[in-house]
Amino acid sequence: MAASRKPVHPDRRPAVIAGASSGIGAETAKSLAAAGFPVALGARRVDKLEDLATEIREAGGEAFVHPLDVASTESVDKFAAAVATELGEAEVVVCNAGLLAPGGVIDATTEQLAAEFDVNVLGAHRLIRAFGAGMVERQRGDLVFVSSDTAVRARPFMRGYSATKSGLEGLVEALQMELEGSGVRASVVRPGPTWSEMGSDWDAEAGAKVLTEWIKWGHARHSHFLKATAIADAIVTVVSAPRGVHISPVDVNPEAPVEKK
Repeated sequence: MAASRKPVHPDRRPAVIAGASSGIGAETAKSLAAAGFPVALGARRVDKLEDLATEIREAGGEAFVHPLDVASTESVDKFAAAVATELGEAEVVVCNAGLLAPGGVIDATTEQLAAEFDVNVLGAHRLIRAFGAGMVERQRGDLVFVSSDTAVRARPFMRGYSATKSGLEGLVEALQMELEGSGVRASVVRPGPTWSEMGSDWDAEAGAKVLTEWIKWGHARHSHFLKATAIADAIVTVVSAPRGVHISPVDVNPEAPVEKK
């Protein structure tokens, strides 16, 4: 017998965050929970999710934890079913899971690039498939995709990352047009340089090469990086917009240091 699902309530907006274990995903979960959204936390590192859920609950929010690997259709489907059972039908889905590695395009293997596309593009599509149809049926919902400024201006020695984010934005642009008039909004939030765990496991020499090349090609105009909370705040703004308002794309970039006079 299938587990019963929580009834849909117009004022209850359960929010799914894929890639919630750290960085932008974790901060988005905390910000959404603080704004009154019940949050479903999905990632492979369940221990990190449990710590985050405890923090959210202690602050008065509602959080549910379930393993999620966006590179696996089976994992995504199990996650979606568990969310519906525990929190009710998802009103918001934040596609934030990502894979990033240093290296040149010519040196990367096709298998390495395929793994990046599997997470960064196909992973987003798996979430669309799992949650989008229900949103269309209910004529209500927000699908938010965390992209990158590399989608519009590629950066060297980041292997296939720029290509995956360009591909993601192409997918979402088509989705936006297909969803027009459905009551479901598909939105892109495009962060600039942001402090997060992505890149923290890089070899020091590889990381230094990437930063040197960024400067060479004019990508690093100043030293400031965004905090992940800035992206989280932008996502809350997007999904909190009233019906009839669609905010996308949203570019969030670090402000340059104020020059001394």
